[in-house]
Amino acid sequence: MAHIIVVGNEKGGSGKSTTCMHVATALARLGHRVGALDLDLRQRSFGRYIENRRAYMAQAGLALPTPDYRDLPAVPVANGENAQDERLASAIEAMHGEKDFIVIDCPGSHTRLSQVAHTLADTLITPMNDSFVDFDLLARVDPMTGKVRGPSIYAEMVWAARQMRAQAGLKPIDWIVVRNRLGAQQMHNKKKVGAALEDLSRRIGFRVLPGFSERVIFRELFPRGLTLLDLKDTGVDQLNLSNIAARQELRDLMTGLRLPALTVGF
Repeated sequence: MAHIIVVGNEKGGSGKSTTCMHVATALARLGHRVGALDLDLRQRSFGRYIENRRAYMAQAGLALPTPDYRDLPAVPVANGENAQDERLASAIEAMHGEKDFIVIDCPGSHTRLSQVAHTLADTLITPMNDSFVDFDLLARVDPMTGKVRGPSIYAEMVWAARQMRAQAGLKPIDWIVVRNRLGAQQMHNKKKVGAALEDLSRRIGFRVLPGFSERVIFRELFPRGLTLLDLKDTGVDQLNLSNIAARQELRDLMTGLRLPALTVGF
C-alpha cells in the first residue's frame, strides 16, 4: 500500500507546491514509484508544475524521473455521497496498489477535499513562512507575553483528522511543520518564532524541520518544471554556492521526514 504524504496549510504562499514537487521528484529519483494529486482545483500549482516538466522534457529530449500526476476523476455519485469524497477516494484507490508514495497538495484554504485528505495522511507536511502571520494558523499567541495560548484553526483541523484515524484504527499521522523562507536577517524574530514552535510542538505533537531559504532559483525552476536535483541533467555543470546550499536543505528535509524504506542518496 502506498504511503500517503499530504502537504497542507490553510494559507497561500507558504511554499506548499514547491515542497510537493521537490519531495515527489526526490522520491522518484531515488527509484520509488510516486503518484501525485493536486486538490487545489482552481490554481493547480502542483499540477501545472508537473505539466511544465513534461512539456520541457518533450522539448529538450530529456527523460527525467517524474511523479505520475493525475487529475481527480469524474465519478458518478450515489445518493447521499459527497462528490468530492468519491473523486478523491477513486484517485487514491487507482494508485494505492501500484505506487510506493502518493504526494497530495492541498489548497491554501479550508475545503472539503483538504479536510478528507488530512485524514488519509500517513505523513503530513505543513510548510510555513517563518513569521507569526503564518504561526497564527497553528496557535493563538498572547501579544504581551508571546506565550502560546492554544491551538488555532488549522491545528484544530489536524486534531480532528487524528481523531478520525484513531477511531478507524489507523496509525497516527506523523505531522511535520517545515520552516520555509528562513532568512539570515531578523534573528530576533526567528528565535521568537522558533521558541513558540517548540513550545507548541510539545503541546499538540508535531516535529519541526528547517525547509527552504528564500532563493531566486525556486522562481526560475517552475516554468520548466525542474527541481534542484535536475540542474546537472539540464546542462548546469557547475552549481553556485546558493544552489549547493539549497540542495543540502532538500537533503536535510528528506532525511528528516523519516519516510519508510527511504535512504537519501542524492
